[in-house]
Amino acid sequence: MRILFLDPFHGGSHKAVAEGFARHSRHSVELLTLPQDGGWRWRMRGAAVTFARMLREQAQQPGAAVARPRWDRIVTTDMLDLATFRGLTPDLTAGIPTALYFHENQLTYPLPPGRARDLAFPWINYTSALAADALFFNSDFHRRIFLEALPGLLGRYHDYQERDAIAAITARAQVLPPGIDLARLDMPDARAARDDSQPPVILWNSRWEYDKGPATFFAALRALAARGVDFRAIVVGEHIDPHAPEFAEAYDWLAPRLLAWGYVADLADYRRLLWLADIVVSSALQEFFGIGVVEALYCGCVPILPRRLSYPELLPPEHHAACLYDADADLVDQLHAAIHNLAELRTRDFRVIAARYDWQRMAPRYDAALAALHE
Repeated sequence: MRILFLDPFHGGSHKAVAEGFARHSRHSVELLTLPQDGGWRWRMRGAAVTFARMLREQAQQPGAAVARPRWDRIVTTDMLDLATFRGLTPDLTAGIPTALYFHENQLTYPLPPGRARDLAFPWINYTSALAADALFFNSDFHRRIFLEALPGLLGRYHDYQERDAIAAITARAQVLPPGIDLARLDMPDARAARDDSQPPVILWNSRWEYDKGPATFFAALRALAARGVDFRAIVVGEHIDPHAPEFAEAYDWLAPRLLAWGYVADLADYRRLLWLADIVVSSALQEFFGIGVVEALYCGCVPILPRRLSYPELLPPEHHAACLYDADADLVDQLHAAIHNLAELRTRDFRVIAARYDWQRMAPRYDAALAALHE
């Protein structure tokens, strides 16, 4: 098949999934992208018009095929106003089965304190879902909360709520986790070369923003230190403001224990740090999948994760008691127990759990899901 992949917010996990699928699919995948630098709000509002122009310019080039559609399938993400895009390109895209991939959504994404939700963006997610022939969610948790929130969105309006449309959206919704290029993280004998006489290394590899719960993570580390637990820490991830107060304050007291701090742009450095760590921690308020956790699992880290969001799906039930905690206040106890039982936890094969999401396994699932689409 010839597949057109429209990625309006080409960066981070969006970019990784789009480019990973293009590399590993058995089909021909053409990427049409816009950089994430324009901001997600402008991409959701304006990308449909820009992509329509770009496709029309392609169609007008000498030698362009105009007798029939150039593509057999179209894939795009939740950052595109798909209804507007399809309305602007009927002669170019009508009749082509189109899938909408939800990395996140603007209806249930938690907001920082004091910010009101702009309902224009959830509405774009809703009308895009109506316009798509299939919806792919990166986790079942994400699928469920989005569908459960739709009645509340439509119920805000006094008439013509069109709630029957939710059933049609539900029927087209399925789970398709992101593929991950795990092979790029391989370091032969890296774990065997570790010096287990050294203090355990705790890893945070989340984005440095409020929705990842950094205050909870740093409070747990401070409590561990107060209990006299010896540990080292790696705190890395993308950040908007590396000098945010809660991070700056944490750095002041955590510095003697730090092995790395800040954004790691070099893959070799990031890979080395993942293999150096013993435990990966999340305290997120929002997580629709958890690529960073899966990468750490693949490198042999023991996960300590909240029993909420998408995390219970990542781990088989036999690991829940040792690896999932219920409330934020329980994190320090769960982390302390993991350090105490680290020798036993290391015997568990978390790497095989992560391997389920490698592109070698996921690309055939993507290909099959797109092949099953009909107009």
